[in-house]
Amino acid sequence: MTGDAMIAREALNQWHFVIAAYAIGLGGCAALVIQSWLAMRRAEQRRDAGRDRTAGRTAEPAQPGRGPAEQGQAE
Repeated sequence: MTGDAMIAREALNQWHFVIAAYAIGLGGCAALVIQSWLAMRRAEQRRDAGRDRTAGRTAEPAQPGRGPAEQGQAE
């Protein structure tokens, strides 16, 4: 083989690296979306369970301009 033919055969094809980078990036993005969606579902279930537990209780509405320590005091 001549020197020129040897150099041409040793050249790397960058498309393999580009495809691998896209696969890693898209795979990571998909994993993040799925994990976030599952976390949102769990949070919604906890919220609904909390609403069910407090359904029998009646809470006084907060009065604007008053802090939490002053909410329970009579005027």
